Amino acid sequence: MYGRTDEARSNTSNPLDLLEEMASAQDWTFDRPGDGEFVARIAGRWSDYQLHFSWNHDHSVLQLFCGVDLRVPRHRRAAVSELLMLANGRMWMGHFDLPRDDDMPLFRHAVPLRGIRGASVELLEDLIEGAVNECERYHPALQFVVWGGKAPDEAMAASLLDIRGEA
Repeated sequence: MYGRTDEARSNTSNPLDLLEEMASAQDWTFDRPGDGEFVARIAGRWSDYQLHFSWNHDHSVLQLFCGVDLRVPRHRRAAVSELLMLANGRMWMGHFDLPRDDDMPLFRHAVPLRGIRGASVELLEDLIEGAVNECERYHPALQFVVWGGKAPDEAMAASLLDIRGEA
């Protein structure tokens, strides 16, 4: 019931090959450090974002990490962690993390690809767009907490105002 067959595993091609084609077509800066890794840099509205994809062939899982280019000082880690918890409660897919051994917040998401022949361009575009959109959405709140000294709930409320019209 929980086993896997070699045939099911071999039917899933490496989605990083398709990501490399997409990155070349978009003129993104990217690197392929190994068969199971792909790294690209994408410009956003608030920041540049580093996308790191890991492919686990044995489990047919593609994992995406999107680094927010913002360093969290040690004295603001607790407040940022609380903010990320508030943000995670609002998301449908993926989550934010502040790793213990790093000072850069990450958006993380994993997609199981077992049973399909490989990732589609649309799936990869949705993953990238979703990650960058979530990072863009919460980037102002992160800055309010890190550089503005705001409380996490105050930063969340201020950053998610629905602005309409133009000044």
